[in-house]
Amino acid sequence: MKKLVLAAALATALPASAIDIQRWHTADGATVLLVERHENPIVDISVGFKGSGSAADPQGKSGTAEFAAALLINGTKKLDEEAFRARSEDLAIHIDSAADSEGSSVTMRSLSRSQTLQPALGLLRDSLAAPRYDGHVFKRIQEQAVIGLKQQLSNPDFIASRAASRLNYSGHPYSASAYQTEQTLRAITPADIKAFHKTHYARNNAVISIVGDVNKKQADKIAREVLRDLPAKTAASAPIPPVNLRPAQTDKQPFAGKQSQIVLTMPLIKRDDPDYYALILGNYILGGGGFDSRLMKKLRDEKGYVYGVSSSLMPLRESGPFAIVFSTEKANTADALGTTKQVLAEFIQNGPTAAELQQAKDNITGSFPLRFDTNSKLLGYLNVIGFYDLPTDWLDQYPKKIAALSAEDVKSAWQHRVKAGDMNVVIVGE
Repeated sequence: MKKLVLAAALATALPASAIDIQRWHTADGATVLLVERHENPIVDISVGFKGSGSAADPQGKSGTAEFAAALLINGTKKLDEEAFRARSEDLAIHIDSAADSEGSSVTMRSLSRSQTLQPALGLLRDSLAAPRYDGHVFKRIQEQAVIGLKQQLSNPDFIASRAASRLNYSGHPYSASAYQTEQTLRAITPADIKAFHKTHYARNNAVISIVGDVNKKQADKIAREVLRDLPAKTAASAPIPPVNLRPAQTDKQPFAGKQSQIVLTMPLIKRDDPDYYALILGNYILGGGGFDSRLMKKLRDEKGYVYGVSSSLMPLRESGPFAIVFSTEKANTADALGTTKQVLAEFIQNGPTAAELQQAKDNITGSFPLRFDTNSKLLGYLNVIGFYDLPTDWLDQYPKKIAALSAEDVKSAWQHRVKAGDMNVVIVGE
């Protein structure tokens, strides 16, 4: 139950310019986004809430936002868990929930015909406004979370990712989930969940995304219907503060096995970042482009240190992480780490070649429509547009902005924003 879902019917892929996104706001301030697709009698709906993610977890109770989202789809005041599931099956709808650092959401897929959609909307409305907090259901979800955490703590990938988040965001709300323990999970009570729901789920912080066989008039009615029983406004809460870049640190942790898991990372990219596209394109060339990336060619093809290496960017409202991740034989740890830093430093200093730039542009723009070739994929992008107040032509502009970049644009952004010496380092396996 993570991540508001952002990423196959390739034959139905549409060019970005064909995506007509309609956006408006309800009287209470909720954001509504709609893409009409009338080919099939199906509608996908997401109702998200800004500020209801793990960054808002109460101190010492990391996991509260996650539990609150999970309990939205495990019964309502009218229907216990078993009856809720039976009703969902009777209507042939799929309903799910998720929470990440900045928000949470409930998604539903239903047939668009009125005799199915209307009762489905009633079920969704009740799950949002009147979730059921049966003790045995809460206890089961809590135990599942504890067991899941224990299992993850034996995974070097998870350990490294968690340590990286702590180095990047120590003391910042973005680090909340990185400090989740059995104790914080067990400290959460049903009363905490009720209080969190009461203060973080309302009409004015809602984002309703709809894709499918409905028009704007119907979509507006859907939005008002599903939000009807929620409070008009959330309790005032502090906005997520800026992320301060601190001196780089190294965290070495022992772990049995033949390999070390390594992460180089730093806070870097915002959703509204002025260097957004140059950072995205540069990252693709550096390590985001699979076998074509510089890091893969150097560490795998030339040096033989790794089977795979990748770099990634996670844009957030404030500075989201840039990370380079790989595993290598313990004997190669120092050499592989040094080579990675060298590749990064050279890329920052010199920027991409003309051939690298063109290949990356072609790959990104050519495959871009496949990112939203299904309703569910497109729904994820509407959520992003709504949560971060991006323009409605964002999907249309994305490939155009990428295509317009020069090698100098990329080099300048990376030189201005990234210093190899600013990267935190995590080594799990020392």
